Amino acid sequence: MKKEIKINGMTCAHCQASVEKALNALPGLSAEVNLKNNSAVVTMTEELSDEVLLAAVRDAGYEPVSIREKKSLFNK
Repeated sequence: MKKEIKINGMTCAHCQASVEKALNALPGLSAEVNLKNNSAVVTMTEELSDEVLLAAVRDAGYEPVSIREKKSLFNK
């Protein structure tokens, strides 16, 4: 499952790396943070609650704005 998290407060590559590191520290998850879009896309092999994902972003020092499931063109 993929989810997209919109994030406020990221202004540079260091911010991007901090959020990516915090999310990638969670089990069963890989994250890619896009500074230009102020978002992170997480791919989960284990189900994690939205609150766990949002808390990781907050703990890194940034403000999660929203989270939504990212649908693939191939999902039915």
